[in-house]
Amino acid sequence: MLALDDQQQAARDWFESLRDRICEVFEQIEREAGSDAAFVYTPWDRTDADGEPGGGGVRGQLTGAVFEKVGVNVSTVGGQFSPEFAKSIPGAEDDPSFFATGISLVAHMANPHVPAVHMNTRFLTTTKRWFGGGADLNPAIPYQEDTEAFHARLRAACAAHDPTFYPRFSTWAEEYFWLPHRGVPRGVGGIFYDHLEGHFDAHFAFTREVGEAFLDIFPQLVRKRMNTPFTDADRERLLEFRGRYVEFNLLYDRGTLFGLKTGGNIDAILMSLPPLAKWK
Repeated sequence: MLALDDQQQAARDWFESLRDRICEVFEQIEREAGSDAAFVYTPWDRTDADGEPGGGGVRGQLTGAVFEKVGVNVSTVGGQFSPEFAKSIPGAEDDPSFFATGISLVAHMANPHVPAVHMNTRFLTTTKRWFGGGADLNPAIPYQEDTEAFHARLRAACAAHDPTFYPRFSTWAEEYFWLPHRGVPRGVGGIFYDHLEGHFDAHFAFTREVGEAFLDIFPQLVRKRMNTPFTDADRERLLEFRGRYVEFNLLYDRGTLFGLKTGGNIDAILMSLPPLAKWK
C-alpha cells in the first residue's frame, strides 16, 4: 500500500467517486437502449523497479449496444522514475520519486453519429505538485451544434474559476490533439491543461469542475444521437476515423507514454484503442 498524504488521498477519493458516477450513467444509457451491459472491473497491482509495491488501479470496461467499447480507469501509483524519464518530468530531475493518481476515460461508440470522447484528470507529485487533464470530443461525423454544446459546457467550467482558462486551454487542446504527420486534428477539440501548481485547493476545485462538466454534457450528446439511423458508408467513415485516433494515441499521447514508462498495466494503458479500426 502507498502511504498517501491528505492532498493525495483527497484527489484519489474524488477520481474514484467520479468514476463510479460516470459508470452508473453509462450503464443507465445502455438500459435505455434495451441492453443489460455492465462494466467489468479488473484490479491490478504495480511493482516498482526495485520490487517494492508501487500502487495500482482498477480498469473498468463495458461493451454494449451504445458503447461499443468504453474504458474508465483509475490508478494510484508511486515509486521512482527511471533516470532518463525523470529528466522530462518537472521536479524529478534531482529526485526521481513520484506519485500519481487520476482517472482516464475513452469511449468508442457503436453509432457513427455519436462522438467518441476522451477525458482525463490527474494529480502528480514529485518535488512539485500539480493537476492536469482535460476532455475532447472526437466525432467521425461532426455536428456543429454538438461541438458548440461541448465547448460551451467546458467554457462555463473554466469561467467559474479563471477567465483566462478557456482561451488558454482550448488553444492548448487544438495544438496538442493534432496529428502532425497528417496535418489534421484528432477531433473537434475541447480543453487540455497541465502543470497547475501552487494552489492546491483552487486547482483541485477546477479539476473537479472539469469532471462535473464532462458528466453533464457527454451523456446529453449520447442520448441525442444514439438512435440516429446510419448506413454502411457511415460505418466505414467511423472505422477510418478511428485509425487516426489510434495513430495519435500510439505516437503522441502523453498518458500512453507515462503509463508505459512507469510500469503501468498494459491493458489499462491501451484501453484507449478502439475494438475495430480501418486504414485504406
